[in-house]
Amino acid sequence: MPLTIHSLYYENAVGRLFEHADAYAVVQYKPGNRQFSDFKTFLIHVGNLLTRRGWTHILTDQRAMSPFTDEERALINQEWIHNEERKTIAAVLLPDDVFARLSSTQILHDAREGSLFYHVFQDEVAAATWLRQTRG
Repeated sequence: MPLTIHSLYYENAVGRLFEHADAYAVVQYKPGNRQFSDFKTFLIHVGNLLTRRGWTHILTDQRAMSPFTDEERALINQEWIHNEERKTIAAVLLPDDVFARLSSTQILHDAREGSLFYHVFQDEVAAATWLRQTRG
């Protein structure tokens, strides 16, 4: 990832979570199947980082990711999209895999009625620029 990244905050089989120097989290999903417990733990760490730093912005790199499972989708909807206590602004790099992209698109469609504000990008430089601009 060519963006300047401050430091690795957490990593497991699901992905890597970075603290970016511009005050946002970077979620980089790994390819392959995921265990639900690993996925849940990963999202807990994402939430902890945002809370600890007082951040609301995330760059989510899903390009290498496999599709979300129904269980994962339900967790994202409950804990992130429809959680009124958690306002999140996300720049999303969609998966390369067509089925994973469809899975992500379903979640983003649900976000229209939730507390997640997002924009989809093709490259990470544009995504990072947008995140900086949303800070006002």
